[in-house]
Amino acid sequence: MADRHYQPSRPSTAVTPFIQKLREHAPNSTQLVGLATLVISGGILLLLSGMTLTAAVLCLIFFAPLILVTSPIWLPIGALIFMAVSGFLSFVGFVIAAVAAGSWLYRYFRGFHPPGSDRFDYARTRIADTAEHVKGYAMEYGGYFQSKAKDAAPSA
Repeated sequence: MADRHYQPSRPSTAVTPFIQKLREHAPNSTQLVGLATLVISGGILLLLSGMTLTAAVLCLIFFAPLILVTSPIWLPIGALIFMAVSGFLSFVGFVIAAVAAGSWLYRYFRGFHPPGSDRFDYARTRIADTAEHVKGYAMEYGGYFQSKAKDAAPSA
């Protein structure tokens, strides 16, 4: 019996399949920090948006009577401000468009060939060719129409 040595039983290293899958899908420390950051920042933003909404509703409740009493003043002032701002923005837009068009024309006539000048040249030659065709057509058939007019009204 002295040959038998007592060996303490070791815990089983065999892991159940459930625990093995759980260990495979467990997040690492970086993912845990990212999740904690997401939860904390999301909670702070939710708190701030709730406070903003609460403040807006309270301001509306407290200032609604003042807004209703002074509304005959706010409507004309709002319309005047809207018209002034829209007129100013329209004027600025037209000035910018005029400066851009003038710059393009300057570059075109100086011979720098700005973007789109090839289409402009094509349109110009097309209009000139059409005018030449109409002129030729009128000269060719103009005498025909004049003779028909004299036949219809001999005293004319």
